[in-house]
Amino acid sequence: MPTARPAVSALLALPLCLLAAAVHGQDTPAAPRAEVATAAQALQGKVVAWRRDIHEHPELSNRETRTGELVAEHLRSLGLEPKTGIAHTGVTAVLKGGRPGPRIALRADMDALPVTEQTGLPFASKVTDTYRGQSTGVMHACGHDAHTAILMGVAEALAGMREELPGEILFVFQPAEEGAPEGEEGGAALMLKEGVFEEFIPDAVFGLHVFSTLNADQVGVRAGPMMAASDRFGLKVIGRQTHGSRPWGGVDPIVASAQIISQAQTIVSRQMDISKQPVVVTFGAINGGIRYNIIPDEVELVGTIRTFDEDMRKDVFARLNHIAEHVAAANGATVEAQIPADEGNPVTFNNEALTERMRPSLAAAAGAGKLVELPLIMGAEDFSLYAQKVPGMYFFVGATPVGEDPAAAPSNHSPQFDVDESALDLGFRAMLQVALDYLHDNES
Repeated sequence: MPTARPAVSALLALPLCLLAAAVHGQDTPAAPRAEVATAAQALQGKVVAWRRDIHEHPELSNRETRTGELVAEHLRSLGLEPKTGIAHTGVTAVLKGGRPGPRIALRADMDALPVTEQTGLPFASKVTDTYRGQSTGVMHACGHDAHTAILMGVAEALAGMREELPGEILFVFQPAEEGAPEGEEGGAALMLKEGVFEEFIPDAVFGLHVFSTLNADQVGVRAGPMMAASDRFGLKVIGRQTHGSRPWGGVDPIVASAQIISQAQTIVSRQMDISKQPVVVTFGAINGGIRYNIIPDEVELVGTIRTFDEDMRKDVFARLNHIAEHVAAANGATVEAQIPADEGNPVTFNNEALTERMRPSLAAAAGAGKLVELPLIMGAEDFSLYAQKVPGMYFFVGATPVGEDPAAAPSNHSPQFDVDESALDLGFRAMLQVALDYLHDNES
């Protein structure tokens, strides 16, 4: 039975991230499973060690060779038969329980980002690589090292219970969640294309993500649409080269690009009905020119579009294309537009019935008052593609130390981003509790 709602004065004193949970009432926790606590205590040291090792040796999307080998070797040590090389470097394995029951999939992503680490951790990354033709540091600036280590631990815990387990579990260690390099396929789309859900069709799929906007003792979830659709776009603004002292002798693609960027801001601020659903249009990179006194031939612009409504998504594509074409023409330039540049990720949608059913499991792992109702999140996830195939639930585990303000913490993708290691324990217990509750509650 839900608890009584707090008084208005009490609500006003709550941190913003907890306000929604308080207004909605607290979820009644399931009984915390004794085997979860036992496994967490036994495996905590291993999970931390795996995470530190993976953090120190990050690999970019579609290049997760060492990480994939580490995962595969661990799964073999559990008596499983992993399949490797899926979607380039992905790894999967099936654990069959001793009793009949449902099928579930548990997914973790493995790739790092082209970010130069600034955490000062003793196991900080010193790895460098090339990204879009530029040398860069490589860092687990989004927490995929934690996700991989957590699922390795959950796999070991479940393998130790296999005789008592009803059903089967597919472990999915996925590369390239952050997006495949240009000209390559990758991520969940390629995992599915190569048949990850063909021989083994799960009844449900679960995934988690560590998140800086929650404290490390909190778990967050939301039924229905939770994370935005994400689309990448590219514009090549083509002018005509001339000397910087004679701008009238050519067509300046830098000025045209600046005007396109400025005018594109009106798509969100003046053209889209954002009272319906939020929209974001962001330019993330501008590349053009090499010398102070030479106006170049062309400028490249790349960016991202985030939406929650399919009609609005297509409308933004059309409006950005229209602005780019006509603003370029007004400057005497032309534009080659890729809007979108690739297939993109759809909205991450948590199956309502599944999410409501598993909330008590998350509450059991997090403890009283620590399950947070999340707002809409403009970030995106290719877990959405799995959740289009079968019912899915994706949840967040706080990464910011308890007592620190998550709003002031370095965000995911920051060179200062770090995961409080207590989040590894909570993420492990949450995923294991969810898996066991689903399997036993649906036992044949």
